[in-house]
This record gives sequence, structure tokens and C-alpha cells, in this order.
Amino acid sequence: MHVNNIYEELITICSEENVLKHEPMSKHTLTQIGGKADLFVIPETHEQVAEIVRLRNKHDLPFMLLGNGSNMIVRDGGLRGLVLHLARLSDLKVEGTQLIAQGGANIKDASQLALKHGLTGLEFACGIPGSIGGAMVMNAGAYGGEVKDVIDHVKVVTQGGELLTLQKDELELDYRTSIIGKKKYIVLEAVFNLEEGDPAQIKETMADLTYKRESKQPLEFPSVGSVFKRPPGYFAGKLIQDSGLQGKGVGGAEVSTKHAGFIVNKNSCTATDYIATIEMVRNKVKENFGVDLELEAKIVGEDPEN
Repeated sequence: MHVNNIYEELITICSEENVLKHEPMSKHTLTQIGGKADLFVIPETHEQVAEIVRLRNKHDLPFMLLGNGSNMIVRDGGLRGLVLHLARLSDLKVEGTQLIAQGGANIKDASQLALKHGLTGLEFACGIPGSIGGAMVMNAGAYGGEVKDVIDHVKVVTQGGELLTLQKDELELDYRTSIIGKKKYIVLEAVFNLEEGDPAQIKETMADLTYKRESKQPLEFPSVGSVFKRPPGYFAGKLIQDSGLQGKGVGGAEVSTKHAGFIVNKNSCTATDYIATIEMVRNKVKENFGVDLELEAKIVGEDPEN
């Protein structure tokens, strides 16, 4: 792939300031790790997203969609091809009891807007660090609430570059999965059905959930969030804790002493450190309990050149 040639085509779709070459992914991930992306594009309209996807298809480019960089580990060798970032598609608005969120908005900001309008239903999301798009892909949930409880419909771009609207019953939402993830759709907009509620009660619930999260999770260090899915019949954090792994790690990465389900960037760690720590944890838990920990976080990109 000739980066310069593709760059010239991209700036006919987006403004030049929104197309970056060799952009460090460490600037865009919550772990603050990751190598450079060949091309980093920030579209401003739904149509630009569709055009970029069609351009990707024409050139058969490697491609990745970036939300707000949570739940993702980018290897130190970076990302080939095209990274699409929806940072400028992040508007939020309320119409009646519906909240309309663009794909690049943060779901926790959506919960704050719902509170401002006295709408209940998104309290569970007040501490989730992901984007609306990421939340739809994963059917994000916390403290007994899930996206599938409140979603009405979603606008997406397909892998073929077509604009499509999917109703709730078409989304196949289940534990940490959806048709959006399975078919690699790009979420442009999600519409949530909320209910009128007591603003004081909504605020109290969100304050309580925020306290629970902040008191239990190591938010003072960069991390990918919860690294592993909940294994059937177990809790990943408890298995890791009972394996005596808290405070241990490789290089600058460490299993959190506050919550064993988190691996933190304790001291300028690399993605290689982080991934090696994940493997250490998986191997030890398998050895001790016979349980295979499945990643909730996604690892992408190239290994560094030796």
C-alpha cells in the first residue's frame, strides 16, 4: 500500500486536517500504549464514513474502527492501513423521552444528558468508559443494566459502505455480543427509549454507582478496563486474586492490587508488557483452576520489528 497515494484520495473525502499519517495510537487508547497507524481518519458526516469504507474496499486496505480507545490493546508495531475515528461524530440530544447519540459519543456522557433531562434508563452507563458505537457492539452493561434494555434502533454503515437502519429486534443483543460486532458494522447513531423519572433519584443512583466503581476499580492508572469475560460459574477477578497475582506483571504492566480483574499501565509499559502479563495471568489461572479466561479486551495491530 502506498500511504501517500491513499492519503491524497482521503483528503478529497475529508478535510486535510482530519487525515493524519503515522499517528501514534498511544494518544488515542485508554491504556496509553500502542504503535503508529499508517493513516488515521476523522470523518465529520455519515456520508464521509460510507465513502471511506468504499475507498477501503476499492484498495483492499487493512481497516480498523476506533471508538474512544477503551477495551483495546494496540500492539507496539502499530496498525497497517486505515484507522477510522469517530471523534467528530459525537453529538447527543434529547427529543421527548428519546436520547439520540452519535456513534463517537461517550455512553457515560449520554447518561449525564439523560439525568439533566430527568430521564431514567441509562444510569447503569454512568461509569462505562466506551463510546456509543463500542457499547452497541458489546451490548455494554453494568450494575444490572444493559444497552439492550433501552435501545430502540441504530443507524450503521455496512462493510460494503451502505447506510442501514436496524431495529432492536434485528440487533441480536446478548451478553457482550450483537449483530453489529458479528458483521463489523460501523455505528453512526443510536436511539434510546428512556422514561421520565425523578431527577433526584436518578442523580442518587448514579452517585452510588460512581462510588462503587471508583472505590473498587484502579482508575488512577491507565488500563484497558476489565480484561477478561466472566467465566461461567466464576468471577475472573476472584480467580486471579486467588492465584496470588495481584501486584505482579511484566515490565511496566501490573495486575491491579485494587481489583485483580484489571491490568494497569503502572510504569510506562509497552503493549508487549501488557500482553505478556495477560498471558501470565491466563496460564496461572488455567494451572490453578482449570479455567480458560477469555479476553473481553481486544488485541489488534502488528508485533514490533526486532
